[in-house]
Amino acid sequence: MQFRISAPYALLDQTVSLLDPALSIRDNFRHLNPDADENTRRAALARFMFRADAALQVVGTLSGGETLRAGLACTIGGNNPPQLLISDEPTNHLDIHAIEQVEAGLRGYDGALLVVSHDRDFLDAIGIEREIALG
Repeated sequence: MQFRISAPYALLDQTVSLLDPALSIRDNFRHLNPDADENTRRAALARFMFRADAALQVVGTLSGGETLRAGLACTIGGNNPPQLLISDEPTNHLDIHAIEQVEAGLRGYDGALLVVSHDRDFLDAIGIEREIALG
């Protein structure tokens, strides 16, 4: 089966490969949102719990939950978030606190979500109403 996505989208895979692990969270945000000024960057990152010096952490040093949260901040926290966010098993290897933070970030997203997950509680928490079961 083939499909084509014609709307602006972002893919958050399990390793959040859209982030450069050698750059800080702030520099990744700047790279993905070149039109955002420093105040916009700092405010967006703060909404995802990366306040002050926390935004200067190098992505490669973050835990799995922090990396996913940074990926969310950098993709949906800008002035022009993508209309579609695709996420593959976003709760894999996350503790309960990290899952709650990711849920909060996704609940605040106004675009469409395409989420691959086996975590029913997570899907319910982020408001997924339709599903395709493969199996």
